[in-house]
Parts: sequence; C-alpha cells; structure tokens
Amino acid sequence: MKRKYYVFFILLFFSMINAQEMKILTLDGCHHNAEQQYPLIKKRDLITKSLEYSISNISKGYLPQLSGLNQLTWQSDVTKFPVSNRNADMPEISQTQYKGYAEVTQLVYDGGVIRQKKSNEEVNAKVMTQSLEVELYKLRDRINNLFLGIIMIDEQLKTNQLYKDDINIGLKSVEAQIKNGTSFRSNADLLKAELLKADQKSNALKSNRKACLNMLGLFIGKELDENTVLEKPQTPNPDKTIKRPELSLFDFKNERLDLNKKMINTKDMPKLSLFAQSGISNPGLNMFEEGVQNYFIGGARLTWSLSYTKKKEKAIIDLQKLENEADRETFLFNTNLELQQQSSEITKLQENLAIDDEIVMLRNNVKKAALAQLENGVITSSNYLREVNEENVAIQNKSIHVIELLLAQYKEKTTRGN
Repeated sequence: MKRKYYVFFILLFFSMINAQEMKILTLDGCHHNAEQQYPLIKKRDLITKSLEYSISNISKGYLPQLSGLNQLTWQSDVTKFPVSNRNADMPEISQTQYKGYAEVTQLVYDGGVIRQKKSNEEVNAKVMTQSLEVELYKLRDRINNLFLGIIMIDEQLKTNQLYKDDINIGLKSVEAQIKNGTSFRSNADLLKAELLKADQKSNALKSNRKACLNMLGLFIGKELDENTVLEKPQTPNPDKTIKRPELSLFDFKNERLDLNKKMINTKDMPKLSLFAQSGISNPGLNMFEEGVQNYFIGGARLTWSLSYTKKKEKAIIDLQKLENEADRETFLFNTNLELQQQSSEITKLQENLAIDDEIVMLRNNVKKAALAQLENGVITSSNYLREVNEENVAIQNKSIHVIELLLAQYKEKTTRGN
C-alpha cells in the first residue's frame, strides 16, 4: 500500500515538472503580449509625457509674467517751449535719451485662449494615441496567421502520424505473410519506403513549426520551444457591428476641428491684464528735470484686435470636417466590402467541411476493406497503400479546411474590430 502511494507521488511530481516546462499559449494572450512588446508601444508613454509638459507650459500663462527693456535712443527733435522768456532759465531736453525698466504683468482675462489651448493639446494627444492604437491593431492579423498556422502544422503532424500508423498496420500484416511464404519482400519494402517518406514529412513539418514558433516568440517577447502548446481558439461569436479603432480616430479628428473653430473665436475677444513697471530713465516722467530718474507706473491694460480672416478660417475647418467624413465613409465602404468577401469565404469553407466529413468516412471504409483484402492476400501492398494515401489526403484536406475556416472567422472578427 505504501508503495502505491510512493509511486503516485513520484508520478505527480514529474507531471508538475512537465506542466511547468510546457508553455500553453492562447490567441488572446499572444495579441496582448505582442502589443506590449512592439517597439511602437513606447510612443504611448511619450505622448502622455508630452501632453503633461504642454499643459504645464500653457498653465503658466496664468502666472505673473516678468519682462524688461533697456533702450538708448537719439531723436531728431525734442519738446521745446514755443515762447522764449529771457528772464526764465528754461531747461533743454537732450536728444539722447535712455530708458531701462522691469515690468510685471498679471493676466486677468484672456477671452478663453488658455482654456482652449489646453483643450486642443488634450484632443491632439487623443488623436496621436488613437493613431497609435490603429497601428498596433494591425498586429492582430499577423499574430492570427502565425498562431493558426502553427496549429495547422500540429494538425498535419497528427494526420501524418495516423498515416504512419496505418502503414505500420499494413507492414505487420505483410511481414506475417512473408513469414508464411504468401507475400514477397518487395511488398514490405514498399511500405517501409513510404514510412520513411512520412518520417521526412514529419521532420519538415517540425522544422517549419520551430521557425514559426521563433517568429511568434519575437512578437510576444518570449522564448518558445518544441514543448510550447498552442490552445486551439474557439469559434468567435458573430457580431455584426463594426468597432474598429479607426472609427474613434475619425471622431477625435472631428473633435479637434471643432476645438480649432472655437479657438478662432477667441481672436476677437478682449484681453485684460494688470501691470506694474519700475525703472530708470533720462529724462524721467518729469521731462524737464535733468539727470537719471527712478520711476514707477502701475495700471490696467485692455487690448482688443479685429480679425478679418475669421470667417474664411472657419470655412476651411468646415471643409476639413467634410473631408474627414468622406474618409470615414470610404473606410466603412471598404470594410463592408471586405466583410462581404470574408463572409462568402466562410460559407464556402463551411460547405466544403460538410463534404469533407462524408469523404473521410467513405475513404475510411475503403481503407478498412483494403486492409482486410491485404490480410487475406487478395491485393498487394501497393493497392493498400493507394487507399491509405487517399484517406490521408482526405483527412489532411479536412484538417486544413477546419483551420482555414477558423482563420477566416478570426479575420472577419479582426475586420469588424471585435
């Protein structure tokens, strides 16, 4: 009894080791890992950081702004008294003048310019991020082709193994007949040669599988070996809606154009600010006092400008919105056209699979009959091998059609954006 428990725990231990060594991949997991590993993903963080810097810089527009000026001028004429009084010593203003000052300005009202600039930066970041998502989404087709291509190779390896099993069954029967003197050695050699060809095919399939695994590993950032198992995905649920990332990109572009139109409106808005200016000048505020003087000025400044291009700038944005809408309609038209073609391909493959089942069943019956005839010495090994080949071709065609159907269904899913 103790020995049984000992053997059980040994088997459990080795099964746990094998489970750890075996990597099981899913299609959804590969999609996620591929997007995270793709070099383009680095741009997502860069866009976020760039937005933070831009918003921070724009917000500084609300802080007091410090500016300075140093100015030395010579002017051709100066202020003079129109009447000369001999009894008064009238000062003369120098034609060479100097001014140096520092000014602090505090924005009070800017007509919504800073707020609109922030909104514009945010929607620009949305457009850039969504453009990135569109590029990353294109990875899905490449991952689908690789993942399901490897599963197709696995199915071909299974079919080839069944083929080898059938040949071995026939070979045992022929070797028994040779011992009994009812068959020739050439019949066994024919089957052995075909068995070697099947081994060659297995080696080629394994080599292709390794190459595809290496490529898939590069995409998902993992080292994959021959122990890697790919979980066959389920048939995707049909969803007739289109949810492609390109549609959100068109929406964000429209949002950006709307904000640009609002930004144009701020051009005609008045701007109010407070200012304080302090400096030295010659002459000073009292121009008749000679020498360098300190001075201070404080007050409010209201500015306003009239834009003559506002109407046409808005018209240009309206045209850009029409172009964006035309691009959206073109995208949906091409997508629906592609979906119709994919739907026709799926229907064709489903019809072929229904026929494949019947062909495989009939070929299996013929092969069983041929094996019975071979065992009874009615037919030669070449006749039996022909029927085994025919069944193998039928099984291979079915397995290929199954994976092709799954690939077509996932292509349709990707095209819809589900």
